[in-house]
Amino acid sequence: MRLAIKHIIYSSLAFIVLALIATGFSGCSSSEEKEEVSYPEPVVLDFEEIRERGTIRMLTRYNSSSYFLHRGMDRGFEFEMVSQFAEENGLKVEVVLLGTEDDPITLLNRGEGDLIASNYAITADRTPHIAFSKPYNFVNQVLVQSTDIPVIRDLSELEGKTVSVRKTSSYYTTLQSLRDQGFDITIDIVGEDWNTEALIHEVAMGNLQATVADDNLYKVASNYIEGVQSGLVLAEQDTVAWAVRKNAPHLKEKMDEFMTGHFRIREDGRVLRSAFLNILLRRYFEDERQATRYRDRSFDMIYTGYISPYDDMVKNIADEAGVDWKLVLAVMAQESRFNPNARSWAGAVGLMQIIPRFSRVEEEALLYDPEINIREGVRYLNKHLNRYAHLDSLNRYSMALANYNVGMGHVADARILAAQLGNDPDEWEHIADALLKLMHRKYYQHARYGFKRGIETVNYVEDILNRYRRYHAIAELADHFQQRSMDDAVTSR
Repeated sequence: MRLAIKHIIYSSLAFIVLALIATGFSGCSSSEEKEEVSYPEPVVLDFEEIRERGTIRMLTRYNSSSYFLHRGMDRGFEFEMVSQFAEENGLKVEVVLLGTEDDPITLLNRGEGDLIASNYAITADRTPHIAFSKPYNFVNQVLVQSTDIPVIRDLSELEGKTVSVRKTSSYYTTLQSLRDQGFDITIDIVGEDWNTEALIHEVAMGNLQATVADDNLYKVASNYIEGVQSGLVLAEQDTVAWAVRKNAPHLKEKMDEFMTGHFRIREDGRVLRSAFLNILLRRYFEDERQATRYRDRSFDMIYTGYISPYDDMVKNIADEAGVDWKLVLAVMAQESRFNPNARSWAGAVGLMQIIPRFSRVEEEALLYDPEINIREGVRYLNKHLNRYAHLDSLNRYSMALANYNVGMGHVADARILAAQLGNDPDEWEHIADALLKLMHRKYYQHARYGFKRGIETVNYVEDILNRYRRYHAIAELADHFQQRSMDDAVTSR
């Protein structure tokens, strides 16, 4: 399946699985020495190629600071920063979520992403392999431990302690440096699917002795995770920036220009931030009430589930129809942003934006009922999916979504035009090209259904498929952790 997701990530909003994990954590203890890491040569892919593609790919982790879903919609400090950069440069953002075994530098150099944006610190072991933009934040690394034991305030008290971190994190580099200085610290290397918040939670539950976190992340996490404390600063003023390939100087230049407009250090050392950056910092780190609302797992469990407020209902209806429920959610997010009372200028209503005259439901008011609306939307979407059942999944989904958005008539015009131009009408890229051409009189004057803003449909399909990939990854991760927790439960018997 061409849409199968390779990037499986830990869902920090999915606290429903965190409760299960807490009962069976197991890390991989290690006292290994530094290893020389080998990375692939970077592909040739700079800003010009990215601009031609129209999309910039953001490599990040799923957590409550970089990128997460809140009531099914994209959120996160890094996501909003990258989105602003993309908007200023006429680009769209595609989020590539790092998986359990993914190394961000490897994916970056392979061209699977264009920048790493994940509270990523500039470190000596990273700079030989990648280039960094100008900074946009400074953070301290702090030791996080349980409140059940005396707080550690001196490095000498770390002797004999076990500290759990991911190997690709800057925290691992800091701990290795302390060991090189002679401190007897056991570094417990955990899987890449464990984000900082999950590790803090494990410390609170007593499953881990200690971990390391950036002070801004710890400050917010401690508002909703009880039983943790911090007293020891392991590293001061880490510089946080975006990372790009070393052979992408134009992209780095564009990012430096962007950062300069939002973060500057005066000669006297004072940091100046733009209004935009200050708003983001307050939203995700400084405004305790708002930041905690985003991160409070119990809040999100009660009101949203782990992707949207309508997960269970959509699963049941989609399963009956044989449609992937994550695709239905992606359509719903695009159409109504999960607002059951939405109504468009064209008269489409409800979660799936059903046009009453095309519906089997005779009374329009009933279409505002979530279950009725979802059933109608799934029925309509499934009709188009069945029409293209002979195609591979990417072309099938793309064609069905285009029909859902613009109607069968305009898609039929695009298919005819594609064939006239000598292209395969079963390939979405050729239909997308034809839809764009049908915006010009030379082509639409001969089309049965005339002019249509094809760019809107092309963007609609791309946006939904990008969102579908993210939803798919999150769902796969939830299954991954639920299975792991069950395996741990069996093992512990």
